[in-house]
Amino acid sequence: MEMKETAMMIGKKLSDRKARDVLVTDISEKSSFADYFVNATAGSERQLDALATDAQDAAAEAGLEIKGVEGRGNSGWMLIDLGDIIVNVFTEENREKYAVDKIWSDCPSVEIQ
Repeated sequence: MEMKETAMMIGKKLSDRKARDVLVTDISEKSSFADYFVNATAGSERQLDALATDAQDAAAEAGLEIKGVEGRGNSGWMLIDLGDIIVNVFTEENREKYAVDKIWSDCPSVEIQ
């Protein structure tokens, strides 16, 4: 499976698990550290933890190595480093505060419904 397909599959899994505003962004032309961001919003800190676990499970199913996980559910933001794919799961407040989507807004993206 190609990285784009894998990023889309992870985004779809998060959307299916009721994450909001799931966005897959191709940052490959502007970044040296990854090719795709998968950003999602959790409705609560408890859901944030569950969504981060779902993203890790989806990555493992796709055969990706989890390089690192930063943050905890109660921090309002968890980052899962999958090498070429970075998954960010935020609370709504932290997604607005850190504005990762806006920083990369000049890159092509697809919202997962």
